[in-house]
Amino acid sequence: MKLTKYSFGIGDRFARQGKAQLQAFVEAAELGLEITPVWNKSHREHTTIHSTPATVREEADAAVAALGWSKPYLVDADHINADNLHDFLEPSDFFTLDVADAIGQPSAPARVDQFVRSQGSLLGRLTIPGIDRRIEVSESFLRQVAEQYLFAVEQAAAIYRAIKAVKGDACVVEVSMDETASPQQPAELFFILAAVAEAGIPAQTIAPKFSGRFNKGVDYVGDPAAFELEFEEDTAVVREAVKRFDLPANLKLSVHSGSDKFSIYPAMRRVMQEFDSGIHLKTAGTTWLEECAGLAAAGGDGLAMAGEIYRQAYRRREELARPYATVIDIDESALPDPRQVADWDGPTYVAHLRHDPSEPRFNSGFRQLLHVGYKVAAEMGDRYLEALEQNREVIGAGVRENILERHIKPLFPLA
Repeated sequence: MKLTKYSFGIGDRFARQGKAQLQAFVEAAELGLEITPVWNKSHREHTTIHSTPATVREEADAAVAALGWSKPYLVDADHINADNLHDFLEPSDFFTLDVADAIGQPSAPARVDQFVRSQGSLLGRLTIPGIDRRIEVSESFLRQVAEQYLFAVEQAAAIYRAIKAVKGDACVVEVSMDETASPQQPAELFFILAAVAEAGIPAQTIAPKFSGRFNKGVDYVGDPAAFELEFEEDTAVVREAVKRFDLPANLKLSVHSGSDKFSIYPAMRRVMQEFDSGIHLKTAGTTWLEECAGLAAAGGDGLAMAGEIYRQAYRRREELARPYATVIDIDESALPDPRQVADWDGPTYVAHLRHDPSEPRFNSGFRQLLHVGYKVAAEMGDRYLEALEQNREVIGAGVRENILERHIKPLFPLA
């Protein structure tokens, strides 16, 4: 199974917006952009909502049938590990192997020695086309990379073998190392990919940790110029690793929590055009946020429910934020009082929530708190799902616009 040059991971917490999401890709195709939609939902999200991986496959298949989509589409077992793989095996065909927790754990000394020997021909100054500097490769550096990352790659290989035993070659594999404290430098990424190749993992996407903060549902926090250089060098590294290590020719970078990173989309677009490279962008829960915005915009009972969700999320903000502490940054002093929100009309609620950089009322903390507050809606059960059905047209329009206008058009190079 071969992943196309451009692919886009779309989350849908409550599995009700599949058709609206896919409509954005239909319209992108009409513009000449072939982008593979990849429905993704993590074990954590399934646990919170009490859903199963099979429901993601059902949603994707239903949307494809309804819209007559004849191009590729995939279902991602998002951020899986050996402990939670089983339930994802049958319905999924894209597997994000999350081995960040294994980074830094020691591999067997003999295995480290073997890796250092296997890469000995690259000792000295390594030249990578597209990087305007030579990279010094010493034996101590190779050993440092092996000691830091080799065990994680071995864990990824073990998970992959379990997947292959069931799926054969009918799957796409991503190695994910983004949810860790420190970014991987381009030289480290190069030798991580060497280890991936040695382990026999046919990775088609690699998700490194980039510098800066990729908070959920809001813009990049960091130096955009520094990110641009890092993204360019990582792209060059991937291209060179494919040539040197016989990795899949379509291997590409994967950017997690890539939703709403408006300030770095131009740089990513430029690099993709310069290198003729692909990308896998994985969005966060922006579809769920569009549901909140759509309920508020609908007014009446929808607006009341949107206010209730915020009121409960505000009261439980410490509990809801705790699992996402590394990927959100909420200034509690800037959060509106729920009593104030109760007096808002629909346009005011939407202005505070929807990520529009030109809107002075946009409140990043309000958006991030609601982002992690999907548990509140899940606990509403059928009452929330019925509200989605009653307001499906206004919500669907927002979901489609969010994916197409705020993400696809600014990021992907048009022919």
